[in-house]
Amino acid sequence: MQLPVTPAPTPDADAQRRRLAVVLFNLGGPDAPESVRPFLVNLFTDPAILRVPGFIRPWLGRIIAWRRTRPASENYAILGGRSPLLELTLEQARALEAALDDGGEVEAKCFVAMRYWHPMSDETAAAVKAWNPDEVLLLPLYPQYSTTTTGSSAIAWERAAAKAKLDVPTTTLCCFHSDAGFADATAAIVRKAWDEARATLDPAVPLRVLFSAHGLPESIVAAGDPYQWQVEQSVAQVVERLALPGLDHVVCYQSRVTPQKWIGPSTEDELERAAHDKAAVLVVPIAFTSEHSETLVELDVEYREEAEKMGLPAYFRAPAQNADAAFIAALAGLVRRARTGGRSLCSFAGARQCPKQHRDCPHERANAARKGQVAA
Repeated sequence: MQLPVTPAPTPDADAQRRRLAVVLFNLGGPDAPESVRPFLVNLFTDPAILRVPGFIRPWLGRIIAWRRTRPASENYAILGGRSPLLELTLEQARALEAALDDGGEVEAKCFVAMRYWHPMSDETAAAVKAWNPDEVLLLPLYPQYSTTTTGSSAIAWERAAAKAKLDVPTTTLCCFHSDAGFADATAAIVRKAWDEARATLDPAVPLRVLFSAHGLPESIVAAGDPYQWQVEQSVAQVVERLALPGLDHVVCYQSRVTPQKWIGPSTEDELERAAHDKAAVLVVPIAFTSEHSETLVELDVEYREEAEKMGLPAYFRAPAQNADAAFIAALAGLVRRARTGGRSLCSFAGARQCPKQHRDCPHERANAARKGQVAA
């Protein structure tokens, strides 16, 4: 008599999937009034931010932080005494995790590493190590690369990972300034805000779009930082997708914090020009993907008040992406493509994007390091 054959046990599906840790980089913000000064100290003693000789930086950074504590505290008081950035970033992380899980090809878990306030790289690297991933993907929530943002976070992460003995294959996606999914999602948000603004305005009143990004000192850009060029690429891609013939728009920069000469035009100057032209404005935060003090206070309160004093016909502001479904889908697409790019991935397209004069492009620095021209 032939005995029935017992089928071999099927391995658990999750056991067959690689474990992918996605680390989201963001700026961070104080979580209580008493956190404002230490947050500012962390910010202004970062060599990527305060570019002075190392022996000067600790005390000069603390002086700057001390001088800025009161105005910063007043700004955060408008927001209830704390920054909403961590909660919004965690919401993005949960949404991205769910989107990646839908694909089924990996078991993904998203972690958040803030640069200047908790959770910072050391604690996040330890959490990633405890989860025991097969691979790590570093994903900045800054669409455009700058040495002051993504570059600084990447350096902090490298040190934290070494300290945690986190030794697994790691891919860094340095930028996604012109990624089609990012541009599509952003354009949809801007178009909705444009349509709503236009519906409230007299047809005779012109509406100008101010794409406002965080500024940088001119010296940092002159030294080779690709940020300004990448911001301009982002705006070009969004404007193309808006498909509004003859759209009146400009790229401008906000949040100047030092007496140095900063890249321009400034957002304040563009408000003045709009007032002179009797144009309403729609302000679009093009370099921020989460609401925080620079959108909720600087754009929504301070610049709005300035616009009213200047006599602008109207002032509108498009929201940041936050956990917008199309934006999260774009991030998920970036993650999936980046996993095939390997450790040398430079950008959303996998290769160098920045013109050669931008020496601080990570691709250029990596090439120079391989040739022994600079420290890796």
